[in-house]
Amino acid sequence: MRQNKLTNNQGVRFIKDNLGILIGFVALFTFLSIFSDNFLSGSNMLSVLRQICVNTLLAVGMTFVLIVGGIDLSVGSVVGLTGVTAVLMMNAGLPWPLAILVSLLLGAAVGLINGSIIAFTGMPAFIVTLSTMGILRGVAYTLTNGRSIPCENDIFNIIGNGKWLGVPIPIYIVIFVLIIVAVILYRTRFGRRMYAIGGNANAAVFSGIKVKGVLLRVYVISGVLAALAGVILASRMYSGQPAAGQSYESDAIAAAVLGGTSFTGGIGTVGGTVIGALVIGFLGNGLNLLHIPSYPQMIVKGIVIILAVGIDIVKRKKL
Repeated sequence: MRQNKLTNNQGVRFIKDNLGILIGFVALFTFLSIFSDNFLSGSNMLSVLRQICVNTLLAVGMTFVLIVGGIDLSVGSVVGLTGVTAVLMMNAGLPWPLAILVSLLLGAAVGLINGSIIAFTGMPAFIVTLSTMGILRGVAYTLTNGRSIPCENDIFNIIGNGKWLGVPIPIYIVIFVLIIVAVILYRTRFGRRMYAIGGNANAAVFSGIKVKGVLLRVYVISGVLAALAGVILASRMYSGQPAAGQSYESDAIAAAVLGGTSFTGGIGTVGGTVIGALVIGFLGNGLNLLHIPSYPQMIVKGIVIILAVGIDIVKRKKL
């Protein structure tokens, strides 16, 4: 009985904390339902959900980083590099499970490098990850000579394009990942320490929390999730493309902040980030269905990010 009451209280609190974005999501959904004939079709809904899987993985990783007061601008480049790496390895004869594993380890290595530099040198996360963003993109272009590399492994291509029981496979992957990260964030000491560090890093140090170790693990998680997103995207596109994931970091930040994650640290939820990713995904889909050109879409998304960060700043000042 007590557990049910606690669960209900958590549900009410979640709705209250995310009321603004929930209202915005409902309004957007209603608007697109009225003004676009194809928006509510089953095929379009599944298509949108498949498309947002990549951003959801990136946004969840970004949520972890933002909670501890950091930022990771390299995730889009990790997407491109790991997708290219996986395809190149498979085309060279490596089994697809091993190619995926190596790609995930590559993402973890990038996260470890980012986290180590940030934690042990004190350099700003913005500068560090901005630098690795350029380095990784350059490596991806160098490996491919700037060309798209077709994937010759049919089984691998099923990961991003196949369905099971009528539902795209990437959706199952993302749901599984969301369960894991939710457990990490809400049910482990590590998750509680993340919030403590983001709330007040100095106080966290005095309370005995090993801040550097937590930062390292957070950036590794972000790197692994970005690598998984890169694998899924490469599979979906039947190729490894060095330009894949370009500017995806902005959508990930927008989804996280729209979902209630604070840009200054200490606040964030997995559920809120998922809602933010849905808003970004349905917004892009709706603009396409309404035949809005791609360039104005960039303007709209930029405005959304500014509004999201602005709202976060206002909310923090009221606390």
